[in-house]
Amino acid sequence: MEAFAALIDALVYTRSRNEKLRLIAEYLRTTPDPDRGWALAALADGLDFPAVKSGTIRTLLKERVDPVLWTLSRDFVGDTAETASLLWPAPEAAPSPPGVSEAVELLTAMNRKSVLTELPRLLDRLDAEGRYALLKLATGGMRIGISSRLAKTAFAQAFDVPIDEVEEYWHGLDAPYGELFAWAAHGQPAPDIANLPTFRPFMLAHPLEDGTVDLADYAAEWKWDGIRVELVRAGQGEAAQTRLFSRSGDDISATFPELLDALPFSAVLDGELLVRGSAQGGAENERTQGGAASFNALQQRLGRKTVSKKMLVEAPAFVRLYDALLVEGEDWRPLPWSERRARLEALMPRLPASHFDLSKVVEARDFDHLAQIREGSREEAIEGLMLKRRDSPYIAGRRTGLWYKWKRDPLLVDCVLMYAQRGSGKRSSFYSDYTFGCWAGDPDGGAELLPVGKAYSGFTDEELKKLDRHVRSNTVNRFGPVRETDKSLVFEVAFDSVHASKRHKSGLAMRFPRIHRIRWDKPAHEADRIAALEALIRD
Repeated sequence: MEAFAALIDALVYTRSRNEKLRLIAEYLRTTPDPDRGWALAALADGLDFPAVKSGTIRTLLKERVDPVLWTLSRDFVGDTAETASLLWPAPEAAPSPPGVSEAVELLTAMNRKSVLTELPRLLDRLDAEGRYALLKLATGGMRIGISSRLAKTAFAQAFDVPIDEVEEYWHGLDAPYGELFAWAAHGQPAPDIANLPTFRPFMLAHPLEDGTVDLADYAAEWKWDGIRVELVRAGQGEAAQTRLFSRSGDDISATFPELLDALPFSAVLDGELLVRGSAQGGAENERTQGGAASFNALQQRLGRKTVSKKMLVEAPAFVRLYDALLVEGEDWRPLPWSERRARLEALMPRLPASHFDLSKVVEARDFDHLAQIREGSREEAIEGLMLKRRDSPYIAGRRTGLWYKWKRDPLLVDCVLMYAQRGSGKRSSFYSDYTFGCWAGDPDGGAELLPVGKAYSGFTDEELKKLDRHVRSNTVNRFGPVRETDKSLVFEVAFDSVHASKRHKSGLAMRFPRIHRIRWDKPAHEADRIAALEALIRD
């Protein structure tokens, strides 16, 4: 545990990506099994211990230190694990830190009742640095500037193995990844995942900035507004299994059960998860393809543990296919896109039309003509276009020059800053998360501001410092870690779309809001009104 704690401490204070990779790689090379496997799992995916929640930690601390001191300290530090590790009373006995594996075993055995006695005993065996690492591990939210991809890249560098192979094996294995370390560190055979429905990393696209492409070399497809998914079927006969994975590799099969029996043969298919409707592209048609509901309609099903029969009928899911990675044991990924596309077209009659269709290729005379077609994507509630090099193999991650995404221009609206909250991690000292609103009528006539969105991106570090000073200087009320401002500052907010929402007081919900510009010059009463946003709804 001491080595893991030292690693976490070093990572917190390291900004360089290469140095982070070096630190993790060195830890993985020098730490024995299974400690390093559990540590890797914590860094990459986050471990889940149901009994240990942030509320549990708060309860334990309020029993041991002054509750007011705890609350003030937590608000100031901005991180529960860090605050708790510093305020925890020093034990009388000298620390006897457990190994990572022992800690995992003890945390796994805890339940809601026993955690109140067992977790304190475990914390008493550690110093402040160790307590911080333990609590980060226990709550599953590391939030120390390490992505899952970076942790896996560090593993690949540690043992000089291809990152693409690490990604491929990863999702077929469970922590502490004994088979993965045996292959990478000790030269044993690679893990056998042939008959397992495992996730393969997606091929991703770079934004098309101001450049152009030659349509003789690139094909264009609509970029539909759903979620990117991978449908995987593996195994034979009764042993066959089907899984549906999100872009991040999360298993979302239980949320969309109607798709699990729809794939009749072993394959790995890449597409967009949508629900039936007519918001995107209109009703099914030859020009835009259509037939898809808005993202807001899809969102009603996302994240649900169970799906009612009514929802299955009212919002039936389907996959609009983009590509195929493997089909009946044959790996299509090395083939050029044009050949994969032709094979996928030939495959479509074997797939039920109720649950699958093929993303339409957008025909255009030249790039200027394609730009004109893209201009109409907003009216059709389509995100934009994808541009795929015709000779590109399917390669995990983003590779320059192969695929581009050419999204429609964002919508802009002027909103008033209403509330601010401290950020997390490196932003924990700043008020960096902002809630903003629009006027529900004429502000000069006494209309109120109603919240319409939240954003924590779109500004530079220098702008963040200036925004933080504004929040502190113009606070009119406090609600725990949240500050209410005097509603004098205007943000020009960029967003992709807006939808009706029963969950919000304004009746609206923005999609992907970010701060486009800070309007220090604009009076608050000149900000936009709710009616202007309502006019943009395309549900």
